[in-house]
Amino acid sequence: MKKWIAAAVLIVVLLVGYIAAGPFLTVQAIRAAVKEGNTGELSKHVDFAAIRLSLRAQVDDYIVRRAGPDAQSSLFGSIGLSLASGVAGTAVDAVATPVGIGAVLEGRKLFKRFDRDAASRDAYAQVPPAEPLKELSYRFESPSRFTATVNNADGDPVVFVLTRDGLSWTVTDVRLPLEKMLP
Repeated sequence: MKKWIAAAVLIVVLLVGYIAAGPFLTVQAIRAAVKEGNTGELSKHVDFAAIRLSLRAQVDDYIVRRAGPDAQSSLFGSIGLSLASGVAGTAVDAVATPVGIGAVLEGRKLFKRFDRDAASRDAYAQVPPAEPLKELSYRFESPSRFTATVNNADGDPVVFVLTRDGLSWTVTDVRLPLEKMLP
């Protein structure tokens, strides 16, 4: 009887250990996929649809807050905000791809490359690959939610949120420092 109890306890401990190690294993798999440029493998660990929705919400919120209450209350301001949201949605669609997420994971200046006044452009295709997910800080927010934070090229934190579904972990959100990235 004691052997069965010990075996059950051992199984529970191993299962909890595997769940606790899951986000670290997922981060290592993402790091390898980005380093190799393997978008198929990256897609296994990243929910691009969820990231796209999250980034659109972040950018729309940023645009509305920057516009202020006067622009929101006027007819022309509302039309302008709608147009800006559409353009921003196109930019978000470009970021929420395996190549775009790979660039963010490597800490590249993704939005800066569109700035014509920038002294040094950091276009994704023109720079040799950097070390993906370099110098991460990790944190469990709950048993089903884990964050990994990496600094971008400007030193601003980019937070990747992993959520657990059963025994597997997937990146479902990316929190960008929009206040510092966009004008």
